[in-house]
Amino acid sequence: MRFGVPLGLIHPAAWKDVAVAADELGFESVWLPEHLVFSTDLSTARYPGTSEPGITPSTPLFDAPAYLCWLAALTSRIRLGTAVHLFALRHPFVSARAFATLDVVSSGRAICGVGAGWYRGEWDAAGIPFASRGARLDEAIEVARRLWSSPVVEHSGRFYSFPEVAFEPKPVQHRLPILCGGESPAALRRAASLCDGWISMPHTLESIRPQLGRLAALRGERRCSVTAHAYSLASPDEVADWAGLGVDRLIVRPWKRSRDAVSCLATFAADYGVTSR
Repeated sequence: MRFGVPLGLIHPAAWKDVAVAADELGFESVWLPEHLVFSTDLSTARYPGTSEPGITPSTPLFDAPAYLCWLAALTSRIRLGTAVHLFALRHPFVSARAFATLDVVSSGRAICGVGAGWYRGEWDAAGIPFASRGARLDEAIEVARRLWSSPVVEHSGRFYSFPEVAFEPKPVQHRLPILCGGESPAALRRAASLCDGWISMPHTLESIRPQLGRLAALRGERRCSVTAHAYSLASPDEVADWAGLGVDRLIVRPWKRSRDAVSCLATFAADYGVTSR
């Protein structure tokens, strides 16, 4: 099992120290979320399934791939991922360039976690139709794959059209992994058919089973990596149960307070046999 660390669940002032500690302790990856902008109008900010706004407009926001480039210079082994990047909120040139740059400066450690997004306010603010975000993301993924692999690319699609362009440098990884976050039918379909894997919301062993069942039905024989946010592991023995469900990466949060994150990671690494490999 690979273990990841969610930097978005601690204060940004601790991100550097936690990332460096996770690298040294043998954790496989660190993950940053992102939003582009928050509107002060909270009428479109209700997170699905809740009655409260899912954002606070004064929350500091960072460009995730750029921040991960800085962390790449401070670490040597740990992988650097987004959970998730709103790939279709920019032109695919912009996001494809950001992740190619991250992969090059990190010597092949980038993971591109993407999502269609739930928060309408930032799409409205950017002047991009919220209703078409899923279809736009599908096309953007297709464009990015070609930019990362073909010597020259031209494209004429529903949302993006451009003449023949060159795109260099290519990512270091032969196939920079794109993982899809989200649990809607469209997100699971995207993970199973277009992407290299799926990133879940926070789950327990029991609550994730229905989503994994739907994902398995959609992907058929196609291989699909599964990354699960698992914040309530009972013991090291539980890890085998997650693996038995087909999960190959657990994003864990063994701390309650940001100031305890590094020490709690060290304890978790010792208890769960996290090693650098």
